[in-house]
Amino acid sequence: MADDDYNEMDMGYEEEPPEPELEEGAEEEVENNEEDPDAFVGPEPETKEDEEPRTDRPRKTSKYMTKYERARILGTRALQISMNAPVMVELEGETDPLEIAMKELRERKIPFTIRRYLPDGSYEDWGVDELIVEDSWKRQVGGD
Repeated sequence: MADDDYNEMDMGYEEEPPEPELEEGAEEEVENNEEDPDAFVGPEPETKEDEEPRTDRPRKTSKYMTKYERARILGTRALQISMNAPVMVELEGETDPLEIAMKELRERKIPFTIRRYLPDGSYEDWGVDELIVEDSWKRQVGGD
């Protein structure tokens, strides 16, 4: 098939829609914002100084890491390590990313936050270093 035939074929695509026409004043506003980078664009975000952080509230969920959270954290961290993420512990000959992730978990150095959703739609955030972890040999690691 020649190039001329290809250009004449109807591929089912419509022409691009025309550009919307701007009013006379709108075009000038865009140009003014580009010329003056310090121009006021919109309202500043409101900040509430007396608002408490979410972690200060009393928690409803258990301080124990579930086996599902443990599996997800180890798998995700091992994937990161295999993709050359910085390792947070001293290596002593370990090369397997999963072993390195398990060592990081034992030493409570994994920089993750677990978000636990509650039935009412709210959630609690727990740092990995805040949770008590039971590994497969039932040894408790960490916790208060």
